[in-house]
Amino acid sequence: MDIFKILSRSTKQPNKASAGKAGSSVKLPSAGTSNNPQLFHDEATAARGKKRKRGGEKTAGNLQNGENEAEEEAPNFFAPKSTAVNTRRRESSVDEKEHNSNAPQVASQLPPTLLDEGECRQILRSHRVKVTVLPPGEKKIKKSKKAKTSKTTSSAKEEYKQLYPQPLTTFDDLRSTYGISGRMAENLAQQGYKIPTEVQMGSLPLLLQPETALGDAAMELGLSESRRNINLLSVAPTGSGKTLAFLIPVVNGIIQRRRQHQDKSEHSLDAIIVAPTKELASQIVNEAKKLSMGTGVKVVGMKKGMNIVDGGDSAENAESSNDSEEEEAEEGLEKSKKRSSQPIAKADILVTTPGLLLSAVSGASKGGRSPLPTVRTLVLDEADVLLDPLFRDQMLGIWDSCSNPELCVTLWSATMGSNIETLAASTIRSRRTQLGLKDDTRIIRLVVGLKDSAIPNITHRLTYAATEPGKLLALRQLLHPSAKTTDATQSLRPPFLVFTQTIPRAVALHSELLYDIPIEAGGSSRIAVLHSDLSDSIRDHIMTRFRNGEIWILITTDILSRGVDFRGINGVVNYDVPNSGAAYIHRVGRTGRAGRDGGVAVTFYTKEDIPYVKNIANIIAASEKQAGKPPSEASMQKWLLDALPTPTKEEKKNLKKYGVEARREGLGRDGKDRGKKAMLISSKSGYERRLEHNRKGAIQGSRNRMQQSQVEADPGEESEWAGIDD
Repeated sequence: MDIFKILSRSTKQPNKASAGKAGSSVKLPSAGTSNNPQLFHDEATAARGKKRKRGGEKTAGNLQNGENEAEEEAPNFFAPKSTAVNTRRRESSVDEKEHNSNAPQVASQLPPTLLDEGECRQILRSHRVKVTVLPPGEKKIKKSKKAKTSKTTSSAKEEYKQLYPQPLTTFDDLRSTYGISGRMAENLAQQGYKIPTEVQMGSLPLLLQPETALGDAAMELGLSESRRNINLLSVAPTGSGKTLAFLIPVVNGIIQRRRQHQDKSEHSLDAIIVAPTKELASQIVNEAKKLSMGTGVKVVGMKKGMNIVDGGDSAENAESSNDSEEEEAEEGLEKSKKRSSQPIAKADILVTTPGLLLSAVSGASKGGRSPLPTVRTLVLDEADVLLDPLFRDQMLGIWDSCSNPELCVTLWSATMGSNIETLAASTIRSRRTQLGLKDDTRIIRLVVGLKDSAIPNITHRLTYAATEPGKLLALRQLLHPSAKTTDATQSLRPPFLVFTQTIPRAVALHSELLYDIPIEAGGSSRIAVLHSDLSDSIRDHIMTRFRNGEIWILITTDILSRGVDFRGINGVVNYDVPNSGAAYIHRVGRTGRAGRDGGVAVTFYTKEDIPYVKNIANIIAASEKQAGKPPSEASMQKWLLDALPTPTKEEKKNLKKYGVEARREGLGRDGKDRGKKAMLISSKSGYERRLEHNRKGAIQGSRNRMQQSQVEADPGEESEWAGIDD
């Protein structure tokens, strides 16, 4: 009898017959690439009051559902020649147009084919993309009386004007309709980008050519004079392609401006991309280099000791909670002497963490911060963290240094609270006022799906483990599936991530599971731990091994919970309950990337975690409802949601700052030692585990010697590792 199945009755158990069939044909995120990276494929209803003309244009909404164009509408061979030629031109790719000598001349004379407002609305709604214009001023709604509340709420909603811009149907339209660089279009084709995701569908036309995407609405927003004067706030699920959505407009804008300069070898800082962690910044650098290959655009990832402004000082002693190390004062004085002799790094795109860039800008001028007048684009990836109190002062300092009046700011994240939206809007308006500019800018917000929700294409499991030893036992059951386990969701197949609350707990869990993988499967080399106390070289080495498949189980903290793309992750284990609902959304978003199905997210909770579980349970319920699961098959039943206690605002605030009280390390909030150690992750002493490991190694070595002694040894067929038999 599995005690964890009894304690987790919210999960509906399938019968044996259906479980056996499902287990044999299970799909895993690591099995291969997804044919359609889009998350939502709602059926698009026909446009009201309009009849489809025979031989006319295809219904764009049907094309967005991931179906083949040939299956949607057969070519009309009896149509006039002009219609047939135009249809073939629209269906031909960019490469065919470039190789055909007559096609470029004809295509240059023809205007781009655009959809009317009804078709745009139909496509955007079928993919759950909502584009609105934020109100020009801040409006506070008082909730003193019920009658006044309804009136003020309705009046406030009227200010959020909804827009229906031109959606991006295929990546080929980037070249034909929005005129991106031909070399960059080739790079996109070589990397296999064909169908845009929801966030790319809505954001790329707005950032590349807002006057084309918005049509008449662009005149109302004052976007006719400047094509780049648009500030976008995008909220899209994890793994939906936000990185590519903000890199394409940045690289294309630099290419277009470089064509006007005679000296092609000159590089000036044009765009800054800020990320909260070093791992995410390194990933963005790699993607930007792939995209800008052969275009002449130089992408640089900022490092310690790098100069980007005049003055000689560089980024040093960056204060970051996730990827910074405390250095002694003497080492800082010695390195400051070397900085003055280093040249200024030349780059078109600079990818950095907030602490590094702020130290470089502040150190270059003793009296204050050095301005960055050439920066035209500022991108905030994971903007809710960058504008959180943890990084807020650093980020606002960088924002103030960008003194270009044509600065375009874009903010991207999977979770974005209303307070972050208000702060971003007020900062943009106050900055224009300080520069003496007219405060006529409008901020466009793009939301994909349900705001602040987990992705719908993964399986969520909430498991009650009672105590800390119970969690360790439950994790070992995932590593050691029994022969009776036939349901694929009851076990995790490598590779997967394990998240803990603190660094000491991650190190302790790593040492506890170090000998759980057998020697014939790779042994202790298949499991590793990654946290911010490790050096940069060690962290890079672990990330490289994990991406190459050499590491199967990676134990980490929230340093890898945001933005890092692991497309082959089969699951995520929350060994400790996340500090907030946003942390849970980003943690489980490491699996199910780019529309891949089959990912599993397991969360263990104990008696101490019960007051904080309801927020996670609500997120799971919303995700399953968004995926279209009927209430009878949902894992989060209504009786469980009603039974869980609702945490207060003070409890949520303390949880976000300090984590669960029982698992905190060091001193308490009053500065005094709590007098008790945090809950240890251990079931045996290190000496006992070492003896058991040596005994297993001796037995296995004896078996190997017996097999080698045989003349005709049969190594057996290699099979997929399905766990460890006790």
